[in-house]
Amino acid sequence: MWWFAAGLLAMTLLAILIQRQAGVRLGVQPLVAVIRAAVQLAVIALILRGVLALPWLVLAFVLLMLSTASWTSFTRLKGIPDARKAVVTGIFVGALITIGLIFGMRLVEWEVANVVAVAGIVIGNTMSAATLTGRNFERSTVARRGEIEAWLSLGATSRIAYQAVAQESMKESLIPNIDQTRATGLVTLPGAFVGALLGGASPTQAAMLQLVVLVGILLTQSICSSVVIRVLSGSPVVPQEVRTS
Repeated sequence: MWWFAAGLLAMTLLAILIQRQAGVRLGVQPLVAVIRAAVQLAVIALILRGVLALPWLVLAFVLLMLSTASWTSFTRLKGIPDARKAVVTGIFVGALITIGLIFGMRLVEWEVANVVAVAGIVIGNTMSAATLTGRNFERSTVARRGEIEAWLSLGATSRIAYQAVAQESMKESLIPNIDQTRATGLVTLPGAFVGALLGGASPTQAAMLQLVVLVGILLTQSICSSVVIRVLSGSPVVPQEVRTS
């Protein structure tokens, strides 16, 4: 166990060193993030023992993941008008619709372990979409502030004034996942595929599971991103500057 911890620490410190050499000063944020992840995973491992033993607890666990994802995304967008409403609505709607469809259409068997695994993947990627969309929206809004204010001064609704910014923000937030999906199998072997193989599934079963995950991520991010920009573009308040946090 000590060698495992030492290896992780060495790679983390190497990453920090590379960042510093590149002039990127993130301080101890990467180290704190890794330590926090280790503690959280240890706690979650203990909690999952109870969840897997008592299936009714899975709903509470999914709610906890949704709430944590919403809060994490909101802290990155704090200060943007209607950010809390945007991320909470986007994450809950996107994730719940996607998870419901995956199990409702029986693309994955309804088992407690499967629900926890799929929900974790879907919610995590939904959170990323909410954060990326919000930050892209803020950056584009500040850059095109004059154009937006001109539309508003002419009597246009907020949604019309923000339309170009909203479309650009959603597009930019979805591109990374689309590229990842396109490269799957040739450039990357994603976690669900590898995990299924290590768990004893056949290559065909692992590939099918990974396809479900990829399409699920595409759907949840599309829903979440569209909800986030719809809520944010409904505000008549134009951000004055881009935050760096």
